Order: sequence, then C-alpha cells, then structure tokens
Amino acid sequence: MHLGKVNLSIVTMIMVMPMASAHMHHANMDHASMMSHSQVAAPAILTESGTDPFATLQEVITALEDGPDTDWEKVNIEALRLHLVEMQDMTINVQVKQQRIDNGFQAVVTPTTNRAVKSLTNVLSGHPAQMKAETGWDMQVQNKRGIFTLTVTTKKTQDVAKIRGLGYIGVMAYGNHHQPHHWAMASGDNPHAGHNMKH
Repeated sequence: MHLGKVNLSIVTMIMVMPMASAHMHHANMDHASMMSHSQVAAPAILTESGTDPFATLQEVITALEDGPDTDWEKVNIEALRLHLVEMQDMTINVQVKQQRIDNGFQAVVTPTTNRAVKSLTNVLSGHPAQMKAETGWDMQVQNKRGIFTLTVTTKKTQDVAKIRGLGYIGVMAYGNHHQPHHWAMASGDNPHAGHNMKH
C-alpha cells in the first residue's frame, strides 16, 4: 500500500508538471505580447533640454565617457550646472503676465527669488540675439528694478499666431540651440568666450 501511494504521487506530479509549464509559457507569452505592444505604443524618447538638471548632467557625462576625443582637462560640468540653475529659475521661479500686442505679445516676468533676478539678467542678456539669428523674431527686454518686460514681435505675418501661442516660456525654449550650447559648455568649448552672451 505504501508503494502504491508513492507511485500514485509520482504519476500525479508527472501529469501536473507539463500543465503548469504550459500555463507558465502561456503567461510569459501574454506578458511578452503586452510588453511588445507597450513598447510600440510608447512615445519617442527625447534628448534632455536642460529643465531637468540631473538628467541633463547624466546625459552629458555619459556622452563624454563615450567620446574617444574627450579632453578631461577642459571638461567643466560645474559651469553647465550653474547654467542649468539659471534655466530652472527662468522656468519655475518667476511669475508671468502676458498680453497680445500688434504682431506679437508682451510679457511681464517677475522673479520670485533674488537668485532668479540674477538668472534672468544673465539669460536675457543673450537670448534676444540668439532668437533673432535663429527665427528672425525680435525681442526687446526692459529690466526695471528686477522686473523684466519682454516684447516679442515679428514682421512675418504667418508667425504672429505662433509666437503668441508660445508666449514667454515658449520663445525661451524654442529652437535647437540648447543642447549644442550645453555640450559646448560642459566639454570645455566655452560658448561665452569673447562676449557677454549668457544663453
């Protein structure tokens, strides 16, 4: 009787194991199918623009590590960090009031910290020229006791609605110059050398 019970147990295990294995395989197939579907539906991964400082720094450091021509004697990650702080300030540590004007918009930007006043001063010292070269749009900046008035206009009729829709932070983020600028700064090719452009 004892041997019969043992044999019965062995037979039962042999029958159950293929079923369990098939179930696990089916579950794995379903999971793989779901993962594949999820991966297809996922949005494209964008390169870091600079508003997430830590992620931007990690991305730059990885690129420097992978670059066979990286000159570590020239690398200056701290310079990039300070610039990213300025970008954070101009994005987060401000209050903005905007209104439409002929051919564009006007924004009154009020920094909410003393550091943000310095950051806006630095960033806005160079951005109008950069934007003009890249888009042809005009930006006039007035700084009255730490409150900045930006007047952004264009002579291109087809661009008026665009710059109004972009508004203050949109025109600051517009274009493809940010990533090359960050790379030049971190890798030691100072884009500010020889002039006072800060952004």
